[in-house]
Amino acid sequence: MTSTGSGRRVASGSPGFLKRSQPRYGEKAVKVLLVAASLVSVLTTVGIVIALIPPAAEFFGEVSFGDFITGTDWSPLFKPAHFGVLPLVTGTLMVTLIALLVAVPLGLGAAVYLSEYARPRVRAFFKPILEVLAGIPTVVYGFFALQALTPLLQDIWPGGEGPQVFNALSAGFVMGIMIIPTIASLSEDAMNAVPNDLRDGAFALGSSRMQVATRVVFPAALSGIVAAIVLGVSRAIGETMIVAIAAGGRPNLSFDPLEGMQTMTAFIAAAGIGDLPTGTIGYQTIFAVGSLLFVMTLVMNLVSIRLVRRYRQVYE
Repeated sequence: MTSTGSGRRVASGSPGFLKRSQPRYGEKAVKVLLVAASLVSVLTTVGIVIALIPPAAEFFGEVSFGDFITGTDWSPLFKPAHFGVLPLVTGTLMVTLIALLVAVPLGLGAAVYLSEYARPRVRAFFKPILEVLAGIPTVVYGFFALQALTPLLQDIWPGGEGPQVFNALSAGFVMGIMIIPTIASLSEDAMNAVPNDLRDGAFALGSSRMQVATRVVFPAALSGIVAAIVLGVSRAIGETMIVAIAAGGRPNLSFDPLEGMQTMTAFIAAAGIGDLPTGTIGYQTIFAVGSLLFVMTLVMNLVSIRLVRRYRQVYE
């Protein structure tokens, strides 16, 4: 028997008897590690912002922000220098759009098959193979686009006039293949998280497997699918080696994917390995373009968070 604070006695085996638990040092250690990992991510982002702001501020102290955003001529390393970033933005968006046109249908199709049609053994076999594409070095993708895909397109293009040696079409197509595993894997995980009760109810009402997949599971997993697509877009926008090798290094304000273009990341890579003296206006362009890319990615992520919260469905 054990005496409580009120004077009542409670049997040791009764539910009212509370035994002091042992200190859970392992759980505390895991919590500390998780907090440390979160802090590293936040501090890394803060460090990037701190590194970008001073050189970018010096750049915009000499170059008008309006001319930078709306200018159509980008030649910061030549005389006379021009700092219109629109050609780089256009090239980035063009390649990213082509990549999405390739990756979204194929990635979502693979996710629907693995989640709704494939048997467990087939899923366990094909999903790791699909994710192997994410581990291939991007420089390999770039050389594949330049040496294999572009010559193939030039040979089969109707009319005899195909893409140029460096072009946005090949770079975007191969980049789309690269981000298929990201979209497919995350979307498939979101679809698998949908409760089976929804599927069973739809089947009980006489729905076909296609109807269940497209009208029940897909809408229910929409928030996760949107997050997967946004993550794929972020990776496409930030990709460097594929566009540097296959898309070319000439800033070109054009909407023709058969022409060569330079993206924002390709310019940063090309200028960063050059012999630009520190503190010059040419050197500061790297940070100006990097700041714009950072802002574009941030805005896109904020929009995606809003969409995910809007369409998110919680099941008990």
